[in-house]
Amino acid sequence: MGAMIKKIRLKGHETFILREGWLTKGLAAAEKDGTVFSKNSGADALGVGTNMAKAIRYWMQSAGFIGKTENRAAVKLESLGQLVYQKDPYFEDDFSYWLVHMNLVTNAEAVTSWYLFFNTLQAEEFTRTELEDYMLREYAVETGRTEIPRRSLADDCSAILRMYSRDYVEDYDPEDKSISPFAHLGLLKLDGGKYRKSQPNLNRLSPFAVWYLIEKMWEENKTNSISIASLLEDAKGPGKVLQLKRAALNEYLDKLDNYGYIRLNRTAGLDMVYKNEEKKRGPYEVAELYYEK
Repeated sequence: MGAMIKKIRLKGHETFILREGWLTKGLAAAEKDGTVFSKNSGADALGVGTNMAKAIRYWMQSAGFIGKTENRAAVKLESLGQLVYQKDPYFEDDFSYWLVHMNLVTNAEAVTSWYLFFNTLQAEEFTRTELEDYMLREYAVETGRTEIPRRSLADDCSAILRMYSRDYVEDYDPEDKSISPFAHLGLLKLDGGKYRKSQPNLNRLSPFAVWYLIEKMWEENKTNSISIASLLEDAKGPGKVLQLKRAALNEYLDKLDNYGYIRLNRTAGLDMVYKNEEKKRGPYEVAELYYEK
């Protein structure tokens, strides 16, 4: 277990998961007017209800796309938000959704349930009710809090399941805007009434996503090296966040090593990953390089 999570937040999404087009709307509105969310919570400018507008702001802020300014009534596009808005404003590239996912589920204080679900929850298969019980225990272990509002926790669990899975029914409409685009990442499947964590479709997951998380870990831990075991097993690493199995992770690391983005050392059982000191880059530069390629 890592450091105890001191600050938590439940139900910041107002029960609204991220929907198709919301991030595009939010980025455009924030770019045009930094005070957009101060006027009726941004509902009029975004063309949605008040609670939906609050949810859009919450998701964008939690993903690191917008931030606060000295003017408390205004927000600004952060560098990552500006990059995505310039390079992929309509989120046509899966990598843009992976960026949002990676930033959300590594943000323990703002999106606590998402962080716990992907980084600390050991259960691989569960019903909705079982998930609530598991998550209640995760909160106790990881935050030291036993008095978690069950209703708020249930709403968070429901939002996670709706955001990352999709009930395949006969009348499913792929154009349905209420379906979360994150379901396409393939991280959660519903089978026979049970939800199951799954490794994503690797054809839709760029090696840059793995590299992005490695750089985030190096930046946070103030180091230039990390073991493959840590990348696989530690919170905020690609093994947890992207739900990669060992073979897939090693395949991605080999690709990144071949590209010269990282240095791998598997001699004498070291199994270490090192930063390429000739190409000093952080998480933002990784995303920037991805969109430039």
